[in-house]
Amino acid sequence: MQISNLFREVTLLSVEDCFVINNRTKTEFNYPIHFHPEFEINFIENAKGAQRIVGDSFEEIDDLELCLIGNESLEHAWMNNNKRFSEIFEITIHFHKDIFLESLLNKNQFRSISVMFENAKKGIVFSRKTIESVKDRLKSLITIQNGFYSVIELLTILYELSIDEDSRILCSNTFFSQDDSSESRRVQKVLRYLHDNYQKEIRLLDVANYVNMSEVSFSRFMKKRTGKNYIEYLNDLRLGIASRCLINSNKTIAEISFECGFNNLSNFNRIFKKRKGYTPKEFRENYSKMRILI
Repeated sequence: MQISNLFREVTLLSVEDCFVINNRTKTEFNYPIHFHPEFEINFIENAKGAQRIVGDSFEEIDDLELCLIGNESLEHAWMNNNKRFSEIFEITIHFHKDIFLESLLNKNQFRSISVMFENAKKGIVFSRKTIESVKDRLKSLITIQNGFYSVIELLTILYELSIDEDSRILCSNTFFSQDDSSESRRVQKVLRYLHDNYQKEIRLLDVANYVNMSEVSFSRFMKKRTGKNYIEYLNDLRLGIASRCLINSNKTIAEISFECGFNNLSNFNRIFKKRKGYTPKEFRENYSKMRILI
């Protein structure tokens, strides 16, 4: 993934500290799309209608917003989206993942946090119910003077977030490279085949034959392993790659469409807007508004 021309934020988190917290009241969002190696929790109040960008996810936020970003290559930002705000309140926490030893994350009591950290590679937005339950803790975290107790409070907040059954992953699987070590060898074989052939017409029968399964068995297998049927996964794969091309190249939308396996431009535009909420042209234009070349 090419991210060298994006803004790399240097946070205030030092190697000696477990985390750093900042809070601010403001009337607009003006920070560019950026990335950083630290994990980030971002809480926003009173910015209904602003736009959140996390990888290839573009969404309008509500009056309460809480996200976790946990990937050093995952670009993200919030933007005004042509809205005017009177008083936005924002809390941003940056922390090192290694405040948890790997051996600790493997324990049963920390399993939900471990899963959350894995999902945070693609960005997570939490449900309103969970935000309501932790927002006072987040605000009180600002005032805790004792560093040890502040870390304990942060761990408690992370646990509460990790058990949110209604949280959502934001970025698509194919927007950036990721480790598939958690997948079975057969799933890895299928995903490699799709990644190698997404530019072509790939029938369900072709992939089923490739892994020596019937079409019916393969369809069930894909749904169980990925949570999506075959066509949904293939389209999401192509859309993730197309999104990256829209950001990192000057190719026309038609060129990108055909290179990513869509043999019909209108169909590409329709599917893209249905999945992303924007046309490919709008996606490229919105992204460029918040992008800084360095």
